[in-house]
Amino acid sequence: MKREVSATSDGEPSGDQLLADDVLFQIEKIGEADVLVGIPCFNNENTIGSVIAAVEAGLRKHFADHSAVICISDGGSTDRTLAVAQRAGVGDDHEQLLVPAATPVPKRVTFAYRGLPGKGSAFRSIFEVARRLSAGACAVVDSDLRSITPNWLDRLLSPVVHYDYEFVAPVYSRHKYDGTITNCIAYPLTTALYGTRLRQPIGGEFGFSGKLAGHYAEKNVWDTDVARFGIDIWMTTVALSEGFRVCQTILGAKIHDVKDPGKDLGPMFRQVVGSLFALSGKYRDRWWDVSGAAAPTTFGFQAAYSAEPIAVSVPRLIWKFVEGYVRHHELWGLILSEESMTGVQRAVEEASESAHGLVLDADLWIKIVYDSLIAYNTRQVDAGSLLDSLIPLYFARTATFVQQAAQDTPEEAEQRVEAAVDAAVQLKPYLKRRWRDEHVPDHRLDEQPVPEEGETPEGVERALASGA
Repeated sequence: MKREVSATSDGEPSGDQLLADDVLFQIEKIGEADVLVGIPCFNNENTIGSVIAAVEAGLRKHFADHSAVICISDGGSTDRTLAVAQRAGVGDDHEQLLVPAATPVPKRVTFAYRGLPGKGSAFRSIFEVARRLSAGACAVVDSDLRSITPNWLDRLLSPVVHYDYEFVAPVYSRHKYDGTITNCIAYPLTTALYGTRLRQPIGGEFGFSGKLAGHYAEKNVWDTDVARFGIDIWMTTVALSEGFRVCQTILGAKIHDVKDPGKDLGPMFRQVVGSLFALSGKYRDRWWDVSGAAAPTTFGFQAAYSAEPIAVSVPRLIWKFVEGYVRHHELWGLILSEESMTGVQRAVEEASESAHGLVLDADLWIKIVYDSLIAYNTRQVDAGSLLDSLIPLYFARTATFVQQAAQDTPEEAEQRVEAAVDAAVQLKPYLKRRWRDEHVPDHRLDEQPVPEEGETPEGVERALASGA
């Protein structure tokens, strides 16, 4: 069942070039699969064994009558990740894990992927393996998970296998201060643009049909910055904007190394927000006439939970905003509308007189995000400089949320997040009006930069000079 695929025009590996001969041999030996689970990895020797064991247990417990394959796509690990992965599994622990001993063990495809370094290339190889195996249903899970259980496989795959959904996004149980980039930007912006309230558009764990896997594999995007740095949001955006049947599923807690939003944020912020902004330019024709937002079908049971507390330093967030104001206020004058800039200045002036301190309310914040999205797509400002100038404003919005939600229950804090999403939907006419006024052109995805590094003095100087 070997399938010929043409090479890309820029020389990136494609089709037979993408997968090494030994991988093609593994695939041809397996033949076909009903279900495939992909695990991208890089230097995860401490966690990948338990992830693979959970995946195998989930497949054997919930899909014993389906032929299954586990696909490990490694980014050139220098530790023992591949060695651990090759011997990991349920093994003799089947009774302890409540896995019937007679159930078939999933086949395994393990390899180091080819292409640009990053999660995007790992996923591309997984999509290609799924396509060659004619898999009907697929899922991907991160290799550094510490909270995955066998039930996650049921939650991610059953909507595809049993209910004909084509894309399954996760819903996690998180502390009210966790996931601030999702809560402040990714969730509101994705909802307002594409009209579906997917709670975790950049979750990391997804289910999808084999048809969608093939659609992803055939996309000519794999040499773009978005494919390198924003594969999660790209997958979600393609599913939402290109007519695939979308749902979400409750997974419970996702345990990972959480960080104070005031520390070590730059690279992740630039990658996620830059990818969101880039995709908005690519898919402008798909979101322009979308109004309102519908809740998708949600599978699973929402139980009460207790998340590990996250300490957030509000003074640090405020101080970083003040530093950013001093550094970027001239650039903000180019990026923000007069209305938004006046709102920021008013918030600063009122901070010294109010018992609540600095307050960047939801409406103002959403307008700032929309202004930045427009500036990114007009190219009037260097992308790295623009994204770095947005970070202090994001800190101010996060500080506002943390202070307002300090006494909230998880449910009350979630209502605040949903109110910001409502604001994004209601203010979409503001985005469209400014988009028209600024004559924003449509862009191909390969024209959209997602800067890996932050601003440079030269980039700031060029931006300020262009606006003078």
